[in-house]
Amino acid sequence: MVRVGVLPGIPLFAGLALLAAGCTQPPPEPEPAPKPREQITLKPLTPPPPPAPAPALPLPVRLVGVGDIMMGTDFPEAKYLNPDLTPGADLSALIGPRLLTILQSADITFGNMEGSLFDGDGEHKPCKNPKTCYVFRSPSFHGEFLREMGFDVMSIANNHSGDFREAGRGATMAALARNGIAYAGLDIPGARTATLTTVDGARVGVLAVSPNWGTVSINDPDRAAGIVRELAAGHDIVLVSFHGGAEGREMTRVPREMEVFYGEDRGDVYGFAHAVIDAGADVVLGHGPHVPRAVEVYRGRFIAYSLGNFWTYGRFNLSDLAGVAPVVDLELARDGRLLKARIHSARQLGWGVPRIDDSGAAARAIAELTAMDFPESTLEFWPDGRITGFAGAAEGKEKPEGGERPPALLIY
Repeated sequence: MVRVGVLPGIPLFAGLALLAAGCTQPPPEPEPAPKPREQITLKPLTPPPPPAPAPALPLPVRLVGVGDIMMGTDFPEAKYLNPDLTPGADLSALIGPRLLTILQSADITFGNMEGSLFDGDGEHKPCKNPKTCYVFRSPSFHGEFLREMGFDVMSIANNHSGDFREAGRGATMAALARNGIAYAGLDIPGARTATLTTVDGARVGVLAVSPNWGTVSINDPDRAAGIVRELAAGHDIVLVSFHGGAEGREMTRVPREMEVFYGEDRGDVYGFAHAVIDAGADVVLGHGPHVPRAVEVYRGRFIAYSLGNFWTYGRFNLSDLAGVAPVVDLELARDGRLLKARIHSARQLGWGVPRIDDSGAAARAIAELTAMDFPESTLEFWPDGRITGFAGAAEGKEKPEGGERPPALLIY
């Protein structure tokens, strides 16, 4: 047995206290403060680059076209000039803001300049009786109104562009050029075709033809097709205009054969239109009969066989269909395919000034003529002038026998 000894002379409790005191450990030294960590600067994260935007699709091209334009003539007498159409006149008040807006808002606006813009005098075509023979000489300032209306290009291929021979044609081209309006149709360098570039960069080539002297001939479709092929190689869209077909209020039908008028071959407008589209044309706009005719969509391309009279003041009989003034309004893809089509109805009032016609007579007449002349057509005509049903248009097929397709549909 182990005995606990006690130091002599020291009481037991005191000894225990001394023993306890002798066994107490000194307090530990405080730990040194941790060294501060090394500061590390992280590079900011670079966000991944945004995905590349998808390439923008080319915007469609809106094209508006009308027929014959002759806003007044001082030959044979000044009474055939419109007294309301003077320099500085309010064009919106004259033809109405609705029609003016349609013409001005297109990318390309087209018309047929029927006659000359000529302030001079000189030789004119033979005319035994000026009261019954039609010779047109319009003041050159009319070109300013064409510009104000929004016209970008005019056909000068027709039977009246040469009324005052070469002097009149030269003055007409100069007046159009001064107003920034292109022209096409004379069979001379620099005037056969025109090139226009839209604000969005689409290139539009224009060819105009007629059966008349000094113009590119409608009766030579092979040559016209060759010119179209050249245009198609360097342009996004090719517009072909023809002045052809027999004239008169009864000449509303498309006969699909050569038309003869007063002994003159006026062209096979049906065969010509198909030939130039086969060669690469995208739109064909006709005029010349002075009345509207049917429309067609052939291989996805639009054809108007006659747009009649648009603004023909003083010297034209404007009764019945000669007084309606259809305005074709098209939206085209950059490859020329027809995307949208509409016919705005206008009518010439008084001696011949166009304004919008809310009765829709021009569009309705074209719908009815299309149903008669193209029973194979799939086109649908709506009361507001829209044309639909062309997605399945014939790809150059022969006219079907036995009614393989429904007739053009008039939705009125």
